[in-house]
Amino acid sequence: MPLILTEEQTMLRDSARNFLAEQSPVSQLRALRDSNDADGFSRTLWGRFAEMGFTGVLVPEMHGGLGLGHVEAGVVMEQIGHQLCASPLLASGIVAATALLHGGSAVQQAALLPQIAGGDVIATLAIDEGAKHRQAAMATHAQAEGDRWVLDGAKALVLDGHVADLLIVAARLSDGSTGLFLVDAKAPGVAIERTVMVDAHNAARVRFDGVELGADARLAGDNEAALAAALNAGRCAAAAELLGLADEVFERTVDYLKERRQFGKLIGEFQALQHRAAALYCDLEITRAAVIKAQQALDADIHAAANAVAVAKARAGRTATTAVQEGVQMHGGMGMTDEFEIGFFMKRARVLQELWGDANFHLDALAQRRGY
Repeated sequence: MPLILTEEQTMLRDSARNFLAEQSPVSQLRALRDSNDADGFSRTLWGRFAEMGFTGVLVPEMHGGLGLGHVEAGVVMEQIGHQLCASPLLASGIVAATALLHGGSAVQQAALLPQIAGGDVIATLAIDEGAKHRQAAMATHAQAEGDRWVLDGAKALVLDGHVADLLIVAARLSDGSTGLFLVDAKAPGVAIERTVMVDAHNAARVRFDGVELGADARLAGDNEAALAAALNAGRCAAAAELLGLADEVFERTVDYLKERRQFGKLIGEFQALQHRAAALYCDLEITRAAVIKAQQALDADIHAAANAVAVAKARAGRTATTAVQEGVQMHGGMGMTDEFEIGFFMKRARVLQELWGDANFHLDALAQRRGY
């Protein structure tokens, strides 16, 4: 399959680009940060996301969504990366929606997917418990007691956790397997603490202290397969956002090289900077191909796409890190100041790099799956 967008996907990209540039420039993220906004994102903008259909990009049409695929979701996420838009789309419209699509019963899907697609319910996956993504070290557990479940444990780095209405919690079961549970964020025994993130985006710590759940709270399908699908969908979407922010930094840096004069010459005329910019451009194009390949793999068979997603996430994380470092350096001293926006891209790249496994995590997982 060609590693390029179709005409319809290109139209979606252009629509998302124009919409986000107008409605959610990087200056809006600065305003949210500086005002200590209680939500950490614009509810008005989230409503516009719903009107545009972004909140239901992966949700089937029968449940009120657009019924599109991961390539289209990635197209939107890439444009979000360009503007550093703070929204629950990654957590709710992509990760949580995927978990429900691949693990929820018909009843669970009918009850929740239309609300997620409409932006009326914000859902998020709660899986990580420490500073690094280590699913095997999960200690949160769910105990079956008669016709109910009792949930105990703690989660960290829960995306948009403090504004979420619904938590999809990964917990260890008595047989050592992993279960996924639908938990009302306001249920007794649930304590949520907002985390102040370096990138001015939303996350939270969540504790579960004897939370009682009904028998129907657990996703009805293959929970471990649903969790793997949700994580890979999230990783691929994060890779697309990393690509978008890296691309934006590259564009801004090249523009600066064409404007800044030193020693009576445009600094873009210096051969050393030309070489560095050319190397970064090549890096971006290779990453772009890896990301769209992973998106296509998810759409073809989400349960067989782990290797392609690992390559995309690792590659995008390293490319974005290179892009923001080069951007700061080529902008000189002003690149280090908070008044200049390049720093926002660097901080967001650092968080996305860690989210659901950094480059080293995915390269190691890829090597193990290939028998090394």
